[in-house]
Amino acid sequence: MTNKISPQGIWFIYDGECPLCAQAALALRIKEDYGTLHLLDARENVDHPLMQKINAAAYDLDKGMVIVDGDRFYHGKDALRFMAKYSEAKGFFNVLTKLFYWSETIATITYPWLRGIRNALLRRKKIPKIDNLQLQQEPIFKAIFGGDWEALPPIMHKHYANRPYSDDTTVVEGTMDVACSGVIKYLSPLFWLMGGIPPATATNVPVTVDFTSDKNTAAFHFHRVFHFKHRKAYSFQSSMFSIGGDELIERMRFGLCWRLRCCWEDEKVKLKHQGYALQVFGCLIPLPLTLLLGAGNAEEVALSDNSFSMRVDITHPWWGNIYTYKGQFSVK
Repeated sequence: MTNKISPQGIWFIYDGECPLCAQAALALRIKEDYGTLHLLDARENVDHPLMQKINAAAYDLDKGMVIVDGDRFYHGKDALRFMAKYSEAKGFFNVLTKLFYWSETIATITYPWLRGIRNALLRRKKIPKIDNLQLQQEPIFKAIFGGDWEALPPIMHKHYANRPYSDDTTVVEGTMDVACSGVIKYLSPLFWLMGGIPPATATNVPVTVDFTSDKNTAAFHFHRVFHFKHRKAYSFQSSMFSIGGDELIERMRFGLCWRLRCCWEDEKVKLKHQGYALQVFGCLIPLPLTLLLGAGNAEEVALSDNSFSMRVDITHPWWGNIYTYKGQFSVK
């Protein structure tokens, strides 16, 4: 970041319906020797030339404000870092910004918390997303698969059809075989606590999975129900969130997350283990649990235009394959 003075001044593009963003816009004071500050409410100026540039550069205003300095764009955490560096130390907001965002490390830790508070305030006020990138018009997984999206078989397009910020629902039904090794018996209390995969062994288990979206997030929600023969149905819920590129987290109970990469490889959708983490107010804290829980990997294969097979394996570095569930599904 250089102290480059733009003849057009500094532009601060923010969400006018967000109390935090609006307060920041009113309180922000840029040093006089740097440039003139211009404010732009993203909700009221959707056709502004700067908004068009922001959209072309794929900066999601639902994930953070943008500061434009000439041909330089600062988004989210980087925008607050810019404010901490070049704003005047006058007023409570500016002092607070300098306190929390002078350091890259501190900014990385605190920004997800701030974004979480912002999103909670908007949900409380029932204010819809800005959706400046029109993400609601495309499936959540289209951006995750990138250029491979068009190569996916029709069944995968149906399977991953849900759009973000919507009430889309996709339902699949099928049967699965579940197999646990003896090691799982010792880990079963942890699996039950997490509300994750069922620590059981059974064959031909009828399973229904609802894939749902919600109007407040870009999450891909799973609601799996295993109908075991001699025990009550087991419900397993989780949510997937994109964290950039082809990387995702699958969040379970208490914020415990499985980190993974999603790709189209060898004519299969593959979900590749990248570790575990704890999500707290949007901040991911790495957890060294692979040595305890093993590494989870999954794959899905198209069988027809309306059915697919899937398989999940958990492999422990010491004890090998300790858990498998696999089966076939059709989209309803």
